[in-house]
Amino acid sequence: MDKKTLRDVELKGKRVVMRVDFNVPMAKDGSGKITDDTRIVAALPSIKYVLEQGGSLVLMSHLGRPKGVKLGAAPNPDNAAFTLKPVAEALSEKLGLQVKFVPDCMAADDVVKALQPGEVALLENTRFYKAEDGKVKKDDDKKGIHLTDEEFAAKKAELKAQRAEMAKKLASYGDLYCNDAFGTAHRAHASTAVIADYIQPAVSGFLLEKEIQFLGDAVENPVRPFVAILGGAKVSDKLAVVKALLNKVDTLIIGGGMAYTFKKAQGIKIGTSLCEDEQVAYCKEMLAAADAKGIKILLPVDNVIANKFPETKDASDIEMKLCEGDIPDGWMGLDIGPKSVALFADAVKGAKTVVWNGPMGCFEFAPLSKGTYGVCDAVATVKANGGTSIIGGGDSVSAVKKSGKAAEMSHVSTGGGASLEFLEGKTLPGVAALTAK
Repeated sequence: MDKKTLRDVELKGKRVVMRVDFNVPMAKDGSGKITDDTRIVAALPSIKYVLEQGGSLVLMSHLGRPKGVKLGAAPNPDNAAFTLKPVAEALSEKLGLQVKFVPDCMAADDVVKALQPGEVALLENTRFYKAEDGKVKKDDDKKGIHLTDEEFAAKKAELKAQRAEMAKKLASYGDLYCNDAFGTAHRAHASTAVIADYIQPAVSGFLLEKEIQFLGDAVENPVRPFVAILGGAKVSDKLAVVKALLNKVDTLIIGGGMAYTFKKAQGIKIGTSLCEDEQVAYCKEMLAAADAKGIKILLPVDNVIANKFPETKDASDIEMKLCEGDIPDGWMGLDIGPKSVALFADAVKGAKTVVWNGPMGCFEFAPLSKGTYGVCDAVATVKANGGTSIIGGGDSVSAVKKSGKAAEMSHVSTGGGASLEFLEGKTLPGVAALTAK
């Protein structure tokens, strides 16, 4: 990594403003209970290092997507589900010290200036301010917004200025900035990228460094054979990733809902399976490009199909059967079958680099999870055989955790969208903004 990290700067007596990713899942019953603390645990090495080196910390994060928040009106009582106060309490327990919670990220001067070495403050959700991540819409029929070109340009300029002011304010809380939030590194938000314009040095935390190291090695210098596995619902979410990986991999495995658009491109009947008809031509191009490059693209050879999408958690309301070849009219593919699992597992066997992003089916329903967990079992063997296995965020991470195989993977990414954009070869604003070595 060509950016400075926490190891490269003096921390004793310094106050560090650190962007973390505490966008953790919360119980839906309003209890404020954190249902998965993985992202909190992932940030601990950087947090503890600063404290051990004699520094103090001002932590900032978002949580969810608060709606209806007026610019400058934070916190909004209508958005109580998005408060970071439960996270401050959980972090206090993990650190064994009282984390000071600041209920307004833009009004923290008194708290942060009083911080002593070894102390930590957590600011309230940065997304309670539109300046953090807001966008201007030129047209919005639901809200009755229809701006002229001049009005649109003026609104964008206004928001840009507000974002700069927010970044400047956040920067004023510390002596240096650290970004340890890979999950938001692909966003040019006030707290992730713009802040670096107002505070230097701007360095990477250990989690961000680790993410870039693993994904960077996989993209730029993979040990071969290199196998990538893509799943999930939509082809359109991963068009650029497919195109980029065809220049990198030896084998590309495609499963999940996105596989059916590729199957249709092959002339195979897919019934009522998920399909993006506008992307069929693109899929044909990708299949032809792979063939020309000598790259294997593996698609499911059998599928678990159903007469409708399930509405109950146990999928007891649907009829299911195994299908090879064409899917009959009125039926939809919801998981890969055992022959596909075996085919994909065989491709993974012997691979030295495997990147996996996206489930193979609707794994949230137990009867439709065998494909995803079968692939998970195969990927879990890579590390034991001397290879590198990278789980590229999103639902793949959930599947790996539920399977109990997380510890058997080389790296489980904390960023879904960031991982995808990195695999595409895009520059991540939150990384680009950091100080070069």
